[in-house]
Amino acid sequence: MNYTNLFDSIKAKAFRGKSSDIDSIMRTLDEGDFPISRAVDFYLGFVTNDEGLERLSHYLFSGTQIQRNYCALFFERRNDWELINKAYDDGCIDAIQAYSR
Repeated sequence: MNYTNLFDSIKAKAFRGKSSDIDSIMRTLDEGDFPISRAVDFYLGFVTNDEGLERLSHYLFSGTQIQRNYCALFFERRNDWELINKAYDDGCIDAIQAYSR
C-alpha cells in the first residue's frame, strides 16, 4: 500500500471538509489499519468549515464505534464539551471516550 498517496488524499479531503470528503475519511477508519487511523486522527484537525464540522458531529452520534471514537477525540481537542457531553448523555460514547485525553 502506498501510504504517502493515501495520506495526501486524506489531508486534502480534510482541508476541503465537504460532507463527501468526511464520509470518505470516515470509511478509511473501518479498514482497521493502524497507520491510516493515526493519519485520520491527525488530519481531522484540519477540518474547520461548518459543513465538515456538521458531518463530523453526525458521525459522533451515528457512526460506527471507531468513527465515534475519533470524532470524540476531535471535538475534545476543540474543547467542544457541550457536544461531547450530549454524545455521552445520549449513550453514543462511553465515559472513557468522552473524558479521557
